[in-house]
Amino acid sequence: MSEENLKFTETHEWARLDGKVVSVGLSAFAIEQLGDVVYLELPKPGDEVSKGASFGLVESVKAASDMYAPIDGVVSEVNYEVADNLDLLKTDPYGSAWLIKIESSDPSQLDTLMDTDKYEQFCATQVDQ
Repeated sequence: MSEENLKFTETHEWARLDGKVVSVGLSAFAIEQLGDVVYLELPKPGDEVSKGASFGLVESVKAASDMYAPIDGVVSEVNYEVADNLDLLKTDPYGSAWLIKIESSDPSQLDTLMDTDKYEQFCATQVDQ
């Protein structure tokens, strides 16, 4: 999977809309910045999430960081395979390393997120800090 058709948050989550379901994962930039990820805490199917609110935790040897929902909705699926095989985050961040799927009542919320070009520009400003 490529970065096409993805939207990105300023907290480095990506979102891909398929009908009313939004797949969510961590960007390659975020994974690179974190270093070796050692633990993921993910929500359960049926959990409600709110745009901008934490839905889980990612821990690396460098830091622990909350992960934030890019959209309001209900978690319809959780990718526990990633939690069991953290290397997927590095090898396929935009494909098999999706973390959760959210059934959204308002997919238009994704319109406020960055497209790939804007996100790449945003990341370039983050590296200098």
